[in-house]
Amino acid sequence: MTYLRTAWYMAGWSQELGEAGFTREIRGRRIYFYRLENGDPAAITDRCPHRFAPLSLGTRDGDTLICPYHGLGFGPDGKCNRNPFSDRIPAAASIPTFAVLENDGIIWLWGGDRESADPDLIPDFSFVPDRPGWRTITGYTLMDANYEYGTDNLLDLSHIEFVHKGSFAGQGVIFAGEHSVRQDGNTLHSNWWMPGIPPPSVARSAFPEDAVVDHWLEMRWDAPASMRLNIGVCPHGAGRDAGFELPQAHILTPANDHQTHYFWSSSRPNDTDDTALDAALHAMFRQAFDEEDKPIIEAAYANVKANLESGGSFWSEKPLSLGIDQGGTRARRLLEKLIAQESAAS
Repeated sequence: MTYLRTAWYMAGWSQELGEAGFTREIRGRRIYFYRLENGDPAAITDRCPHRFAPLSLGTRDGDTLICPYHGLGFGPDGKCNRNPFSDRIPAAASIPTFAVLENDGIIWLWGGDRESADPDLIPDFSFVPDRPGWRTITGYTLMDANYEYGTDNLLDLSHIEFVHKGSFAGQGVIFAGEHSVRQDGNTLHSNWWMPGIPPPSVARSAFPEDAVVDHWLEMRWDAPASMRLNIGVCPHGAGRDAGFELPQAHILTPANDHQTHYFWSSSRPNDTDDTALDAALHAMFRQAFDEEDKPIIEAAYANVKANLESGGSFWSEKPLSLGIDQGGTRARRLLEKLIAQESAAS
């Protein structure tokens, strides 16, 4: 599979990058993420060129990674700087490294050459870090499905009426709404607007049962699969600032052609440090993403995986269009276009 190069891929949450670092497979390569002594993140292929031992199992000497097998040392530039058997450093003793940045509480990996990394292309997730008056919970799950099938799911929120009956439960509000998709440069917006409805589940504690409200679900997509969802409710006919809006992150990173890292977050007003509420919300989201979304996406993908492995494509499966799925369809087409443009320019 060909992946977009001129884009940032989420590697993990900042809090994951502790003293030991972590290894994660991204686009078919196992990469070790760790912090330098100055606190900056670094990323290196987790494989010594000598006998292929993972450097993540070794030790540290300052910013030098020491291979656990034969003691070769490698700096954050990937070059060998220590050979316990000789004063000579073998000419081939180097390891690929990657451009990596920390922004908005997220560790981002650049998809192309280090020299071409463009920080301005990191999508805005500035709501993720805790800030005055707000608190954010984060999570992660590994899906056995290609990442674009996860994008299909997130850009078509009509599925909440059927998939999330045990958690979010749409109560039919989607069917009272209007769906629209628009493109702004290389960013897509897949939005639902649901005016004049009873309070949805997310607003039950903020509005009386007999209230009439306007509700919106607005999903922003940036290539390859970084999405922000705004969930809002306000009194019917009032301005949005008369209600509330809760931001969520839904970011998909391909582990390989058939597995996806799914990172998610949800922010809430933090009038009080209610750890019990945070635990309850985390449990609900785990149910929604791990027990409801994940099984259906994996099962659907299993039905087409053999075709893909034999050279077929999503389009060769002749997917039926219902209109409400145009967000995912347009994201696929735009991603194909961006990858084709890269190939033509190289």
